[in-house]
Amino acid sequence: MDNFLNLIQLTLGLSVAYVWTFRYFNVVKEFTLFGLSDLTRNLVGVSKVALATLIIAGIWYPSLVQIPAALMGLFMVAAQYFHFSVKNSLVKHIPSLLLLALSAILAWSAN
Repeated sequence: MDNFLNLIQLTLGLSVAYVWTFRYFNVVKEFTLFGLSDLTRNLVGVSKVALATLIIAGIWYPSLVQIPAALMGLFMVAAQYFHFSVKNSLVKHIPSLLLLALSAILAWSAN
């Protein structure tokens, strides 16, 4: 079970870090579509990357996982809200929905 949770931690953390670094151009487009400010986008980005780092560090320090996973889950709930608010297709909802599921698994399974 520990290996499965470690895999989830790596998947969640690296996915978030990848999107906020290498696919930042897509993030900019989405936040503009949602009508959110640059400041909001940057605060969300810094927060998500920090949480992703803590989730990955939780592989070695398990006590770090539960709160960052729960907070990441809240960000993914917010992402779902904004996707619904602009009436995006279901395909646009899937990434944040999967990351929400991974965050929930980690938050509930953490010590």
